[in-house]
Amino acid sequence: MSETSYEVRLDNVFEGPMDLLFYLIKKHEVDIYDIPIALVTEQYLSYIELMKSLNIDFAGDFLVMAATLTQIKSKMLLPVHDDEEEIEDPRLEIARPLQEYLEMKSAAEQLAQRNILGEHTFVRNPAAEEIQWEEDTGLIKVGLFELIDAFQKILDNVSPDHRVDLTTDRVSVKGRINQLVDLLEEKNSLTFDELFEGAARKSDLIVTFLAILEMVKLSLITVVQHTLSGVIRIFYQ
Repeated sequence: MSETSYEVRLDNVFEGPMDLLFYLIKKHEVDIYDIPIALVTEQYLSYIELMKSLNIDFAGDFLVMAATLTQIKSKMLLPVHDDEEEIEDPRLEIARPLQEYLEMKSAAEQLAQRNILGEHTFVRNPAAEEIQWEEDTGLIKVGLFELIDAFQKILDNVSPDHRVDLTTDRVSVKGRINQLVDLLEEKNSLTFDELFEGAARKSDLIVTFLAILEMVKLSLITVVQHTLSGVIRIFYQ
């Protein structure tokens, strides 16, 4: 399959628009009810553009959220006159549903952690149990947007002379997945940066990143980050 037509579909495996919004709020260490709307809107749109450029297929909900943020930003720019009645902060339009979403997500995560056996119930993945989490080792699971940030740093270090050429003959995403599986079977785990070593072209980096996303979807790998060092590591399941 040609890489120009290859898309990684987010489906329900990765985070949605609310998660991206919360990620940006958390990244800038601000309160949900005091969102720097201009900055968050600008960065939200940049993430969407980057996902488009990487052939990551995302739900229309991301675009709806982008439109909502843009509308709120416009309202924030409107002048306020002294003789007007007190107007509700436009940011509450997104802050309230975001707070509700986070509460529901927290409740869902607590339910998912229960080790319940039986028909029509969830069970924990035995492979995931092999990794000791935050309390013991400082490891936390990594989401899509942390991966995008880490990949952006790798792209930033690529020479500007490197052009993305998705038409030249090279390894496909499926072929790269097979290569990464071989590497991880031998090493068991590798850092995120190590997976990109030896890539001669920017397009090779993109293929590797798409392969990583597909492997997450297929539950072939677990991606974690050390809270102190910030190093992202890939474990083969």
